Amino acid sequence: MSYTKEMYAATVDAFVAGNTVEQIAAISGKSVRSVIAKLSTEKVYTPKNVIKASKEPKTTKADLIVKIAAKSHVDPKSLASLEKATKETLEILAA
Repeated sequence: MSYTKEMYAATVDAFVAGNTVEQIAAISGKSVRSVIAKLSTEKVYTPKNVIKASKEPKTTKADLIVKIAAKSHVDPKSLASLEKATKETLEILAA
């Protein structure tokens, strides 16, 4: 059974008022997942455990090789074979 306009409004109002999704599910007769899905699609609910991506630019292998070359006072092109190394190894060398 889908949500009626009244059920939708009551669900959103209850959530905004501070009720948990479990409480709303019990009151409305819907499953917790259904309540979360409805509130999520309407941009009202955000999961608590979501890790948002960092806005910081990611360091590439090429950036690390340039940094290593600068520390070693050599041309980065001479270190081209380092592209085959893992990023973790390059981070150790660049540190």
